[in-house]
Amino acid sequence: MRLQKWYSSYSDKQKKKILREITSLIFARKPKMCSFLEWQDMKIVYRRYASLYFACAIDTTDNELITLEIIHRYVEILDKYFGNAYFVLDEYLLAGEVQETGTREILQVIDAQDIIQEDEVPQKLFEDQSLN
Repeated sequence: MRLQKWYSSYSDKQKKKILREITSLIFARKPKMCSFLEWQDMKIVYRRYASLYFACAIDTTDNELITLEIIHRYVEILDKYFGNAYFVLDEYLLAGEVQETGTREILQVIDAQDIIQEDEVPQKLFEDQSLN
């Protein structure tokens, strides 16, 4: 598991057990099977892109199709800008909630953050943010 984001508190031992159970369930499924499955008191929504799997555990009342769209947009954003994946994820999802749905807006925030990190803040950035 290369990237994980937890929105509930679990011990490291619990996280490893959960990941082992969920990944074995997902890997056991055939490619043409539905991308939703029930696990304990949650639903697992997953999608495969090339050799990568993206999975979310959601409440039973949450919408699976919206979750699939969240995964798809996250992959689109990563495809357009492959930098700090945790930062990108936080711009898109924060505390388990979608913060921004527009790909362009997310990429603008990420671009602005890159400029700040490089200490090459042009005057235009200050003007755009009314900071001059």
